[in-house]
Amino acid sequence: MTRAATQSDSAAVVGALVIGSEILTGKRQDKHLAHVIERLATRGLTLAYAHYLGDDRARLTALLRDTFAQGDIVFSFGGIGATPDDQTRQAAAAALGLPLTRHPEAVEAIERKFGAAAYPNRVLMAEFPEGATIVPNPTPFDVNWTTVPGFWMAQARCPRRS
Repeated sequence: MTRAATQSDSAAVVGALVIGSEILTGKRQDKHLAHVIERLATRGLTLAYAHYLGDDRARLTALLRDTFAQGDIVFSFGGIGATPDDQTRQAAAAALGLPLTRHPEAVEAIERKFGAAAYPNRVLMAEFPEGATIVPNPTPFDVNWTTVPGFWMAQARCPRRS
């Protein structure tokens, strides 16, 4: 992965991962890439790279391990749902060598949204790599998942390449 020609060496390297086999097969259209480019531009940033990946835990783990080691700022879209094909949460934990743990605030948000229907599967969306911070989701692209949070990992938790 290389920096875009428009970014200086002192600028943050920002990448995007768009995850989901349904994107690669054409069953769903990606709306994330254009949105992240637009949002970064309002902050004077540009996207250095983007990857599209299917729901393949091994490939996703390897790519996440590499981006964590680079120290890049990486936005990841997709693959954190409760269906068996969604592997992003598990891959992030594996890439960091951390267990998945259930985040209490995320559980509360899921219970508020789905009530008793949160169990047994939707509550799995509250499992993040240990030490993750939740990202509130007030305006998602998919209105079916309103208020289900995502997560982020502080740079201190991510191993860096020497």
